[in-house]
Amino acid sequence: MMSSMKIFDIAGSALSAQSQRLNLVASNMANADSVSSSVDETYRSRQPVFKAMVDQMNPKDSAVGVRMLGVVESQVPLQQEYAPNHPMANEEGYIFRPNVNIVEEMANMISASRSYQSNVEVVNSAKQMMMGLLRLGQ
Repeated sequence: MMSSMKIFDIAGSALSAQSQRLNLVASNMANADSVSSSVDETYRSRQPVFKAMVDQMNPKDSAVGVRMLGVVESQVPLQQEYAPNHPMANEEGYIFRPNVNIVEEMANMISASRSYQSNVEVVNSAKQMMMGLLRLGQ
């Protein structure tokens, strides 16, 4: 019975990972229209890096979950725009916009949402099966 509880750990780690992914998507989208006067101050698109967790006691088994290793900033060039009348323009008259691609972020949001929902369904199905198993013993 204890090993059957692993499904909740695995699905829970996936729920946490997708929640973190959604938070990054939200941050990227919220900053998509921000403007800066320098390259160093400009927001850069952030993406999560995930890693499969492996059972340390039995590493030959399949993964037992997922965790976020960290966040990487996109290396796509920032958008530079000539706008000498903009209040944020630098000495040369340029402003800088983030390298956030709204279409990619929407696709990431849909993917993360669907993955999150799928894992909720896994948890609910496992719970229903366990409840059915307990009813058999009555």
